[in-house]
Amino acid sequence: MMKQWFLEFMEYYEVFVGSYGIIYLTLYLFLAVVSFYAIKVYSNAKYSIKDSAILKSNHVLGVSIVAPAFNEGVNIVYNVRSLLALNYPKFEVVIINDGSTDDTLEKLIREFELVKVDFMYDAKIATKRIRGHYKSSNPVYSKLLVVDKENGKSKADASNAGINSAKYPLFLCTDVDCILRRDTIIKLARPFMESTVRVIASGAAIRASNSCVVEDGFMEEVHFPKKRPAAFQELEYIRAFLFGRMAWSQLNGLLLVSGGLGLFDKEIAVKAGGYWHKSLGEDMELITRMRKFMHERKEKFKIIYIPESLCWTEVPPNLKILIRQRTRWARGLVQTLYLHRTMFFRPKYGVTAFITLPYFFLFEFLVPILEVIGIIVLIMSAIWLDFNWEFLLIVSLFVYLFYFIITLISVLWDELLYGHYKNSKDVFSLVLHAAVEPIMYHPFTVYAAIKGYIQFIRATEQKWGVMQRQGFAKKEDEK
Repeated sequence: MMKQWFLEFMEYYEVFVGSYGIIYLTLYLFLAVVSFYAIKVYSNAKYSIKDSAILKSNHVLGVSIVAPAFNEGVNIVYNVRSLLALNYPKFEVVIINDGSTDDTLEKLIREFELVKVDFMYDAKIATKRIRGHYKSSNPVYSKLLVVDKENGKSKADASNAGINSAKYPLFLCTDVDCILRRDTIIKLARPFMESTVRVIASGAAIRASNSCVVEDGFMEEVHFPKKRPAAFQELEYIRAFLFGRMAWSQLNGLLLVSGGLGLFDKEIAVKAGGYWHKSLGEDMELITRMRKFMHERKEKFKIIYIPESLCWTEVPPNLKILIRQRTRWARGLVQTLYLHRTMFFRPKYGVTAFITLPYFFLFEFLVPILEVIGIIVLIMSAIWLDFNWEFLLIVSLFVYLFYFIITLISVLWDELLYGHYKNSKDVFSLVLHAAVEPIMYHPFTVYAAIKGYIQFIRATEQKWGVMQRQGFAKKEDEK
């Protein structure tokens, strides 16, 4: 009886999987072509505003850098100094001490000569209680503002406090431990000043800082991560940022600007409600709400992606932390899709309703589920059916080669365009990791995704957890 049922099921399953696979691979190839076109357009663009002109101008849009800090006493001074050293004529650095239990605030007060000041705080977005605002008595640090607040148990709550305190029309959301390129603000702010359509957010590529050499708060030498989990993540980041997000930016369907590096129109972000403190994917959820807000206002808008690496961050160095991070990301994805389910196929939400959200549901959310179902079907077929192993091998090899070639092209394209790595050995190592990624890395991300979905269904409480930072290498360490 069970075998007969399985035979009937297989007839429909094979048609479904075949159709789904063809559509998925076709769309992936389409996005790759769009990405290459968009990168070429960006690379060949002759900007009307040069970087040198921006640096000399006092008429640029002001930017507030919003950086939450919780128990960052070890590196907080070093990190703040690097943020203050960025190249841009009109910006401020807003550090939010999110109820740290270590000496984060004390070090900031001592090092930057901070004093508590009366501050006109407009709580447009609700947050945990603000204890006070601090400014420096030394004019050298006039761009620094420190917000001290009660712990909100999420980066979203701290970021919202920073947004409320920010004085400029654009805010750059980042983490205090991120390493930014000196021209990061210029690159991200340029679209806001050049576009004839209102730009509500911009983002850029983030890379793994593990094994890189940092000097005076800035990236000195980029190296491919030595530890395998971080190495696979570097590969994943290159493919995702260069391929996926560049294509979605070109199609004006970008749904995700990384929480580690994103520049936002403060007015729109505030009117959309700011970051949602209960979200486990607050960056994606905010962009979705901002898109929804603009669609409902029937106002044209853009979300721009910059195909340059402007930020380096330390990624999970081991599988335990990686799985915890990816589980949270998976929960954030399904949480956002469920929360905004009423937007699907509603004409007033345009490309978001008919292209972006359906794609993320069908080809981001469903893929891990279908992979697990495929493994179960494969096992049952081997038991009950005269299975065609040769056909399976051919199909598997085709899929493997397709993704390997896509990954290889993205890696080589990135290296040809920007040449981040110091030597060819790093590039060769990246290619080798691309060859074994489907076997050694991908199964763990699928496991984490399924775990995240199950936790969402069960409404299991998940804490963000703490990632133990390994720190950066310094130039003298290599000598």
